[in-house]
Amino acid sequence: MSISLADWKGVPAPTTQLIEGRYIRLEKLDPARHGDELFKALQGPGADPKLWDYLPYGPFPERSVFNDWLDNHATSSDPYFFSVIDRASGEVQGILSLMSIVPAQGRIEIGHVTFGAPMQRSPKSTEAVYLLARESFALGYRRLEWKCNNANARSKYAAERLGFSFEGVFRQHMVVKGQNRDTAWYSILDSEWPAIAAGFERWLSDENQSDSGQVKTLSECRG
Repeated sequence: MSISLADWKGVPAPTTQLIEGRYIRLEKLDPARHGDELFKALQGPGADPKLWDYLPYGPFPERSVFNDWLDNHATSSDPYFFSVIDRASGEVQGILSLMSIVPAQGRIEIGHVTFGAPMQRSPKSTEAVYLLARESFALGYRRLEWKCNNANARSKYAAERLGFSFEGVFRQHMVVKGQNRDTAWYSILDSEWPAIAAGFERWLSDENQSDSGQVKTLSECRG
């Protein structure tokens, strides 16, 4: 039997300025404070050359264009952007957002995930998604989404590893950078979140860090 939503009133839009984690903290995007290090992480000499392949913007060889992009995102309420700060070094190493925010229906998405090389394949990238997921469900959202280009194998693998359920492909969903985009859709529901959150928390705990610095997969820690 389905749960009655007769008393459903909707939920608030996100307004959080700071979310603290173990490895990272998320700060509301501030170009004046974050811009220099974000440009270095995302566009500098050591940046991932494939970072912009499936994003609708970038790369940004000119700093002035990057600044305009940051300024536009910093003033937006949807997408609502956060910079990712490494707690150990204090460096800004990535950016991501809450987006497609529909408070009346309790629906929200994690998107614009753009992590510099030091964040990739590390606990920091996993924790960044966990913190936004936790924030979304704490606000009362019923559904958390993840969408990506169906050709983006890295993003699809990440969604599945992070506990999102695959729901299907929207064919010819968009035209991005002059190319067709079929969009893969994933979600986590509020009823699923407690078990998924417990898996995240076990994965991010001290016991999952070995002497060699290797980290167990999220699925290993859930099982």
